[in-house]
Amino acid sequence: MKVVIVRNKEEMGKRAAAAIAEQMRAKEHFVLGLATGSTPLPLYQELIRLNKARKLDFSTTITFNLDEYVGLPPTHSQSYRRFMNANLFDHININKAATHVPDGMAKDPEAFCEAYECMMDDVGGIDYQVLGIGSNGHIAFNEPGSSLASRTRVVQLTKNTIKDNSRFFKRIQDVPTRAISMGIGTVLDAERIVMLAYGANKADAVAKALEGPITASVPASALQLHDKVTWIIVKDAATKLQLEWGR
Repeated sequence: MKVVIVRNKEEMGKRAAAAIAEQMRAKEHFVLGLATGSTPLPLYQELIRLNKARKLDFSTTITFNLDEYVGLPPTHSQSYRRFMNANLFDHININKAATHVPDGMAKDPEAFCEAYECMMDDVGGIDYQVLGIGSNGHIAFNEPGSSLASRTRVVQLTKNTIKDNSRFFKRIQDVPTRAISMGIGTVLDAERIVMLAYGANKADAVAKALEGPITASVPASALQLHDKVTWIIVKDAATKLQLEWGR
């Protein structure tokens, strides 16, 4: 794995955007895996800047998002489809029909999960997957204990995740209790992966994922099994690393 320690979120976003842009320019039809949440926002802001400056073209790019809440329509203020439109898709020259976010309103969520895997396979798989890490080491909605071979599936959200996400909803009772999520095995199928991390609250998870054993109790530790992973970590999230990674 390649590990880069940076000074701030802005540098994190620029480094990640530069790595993705280099690969995008080398392939006509590029498949990009995307994440939601605050972590990738600096990356998305830089991708928008590059696109508006005509330095990066998304017209033939295909995207797949990691996850979505079950039961939320795409128009809901907290849906991940709405998040992606507001923070990236509405600001770049991408074909919205080529942007894929799991369907939280699917009548048969399990069948949709199988179809989502097939959709990724049909376009040759993901070329570059963007990830963030949770404070407990989760990636997407793969909480500790998730199988390292798991595929896209419906997951039951933990009480801790529901509590954490309740800040985005009026009431904790409004937080969905299930989500559709790419599995860890699905994530590891990507050709390349970039993991982003910032914040002191992520330092313990970063250290365990990078320097601890590969274990289902720290889902992000599975990235040690992949030979083309770049970690871009703001220094406040790197304080518990023992080795001098990228310094």
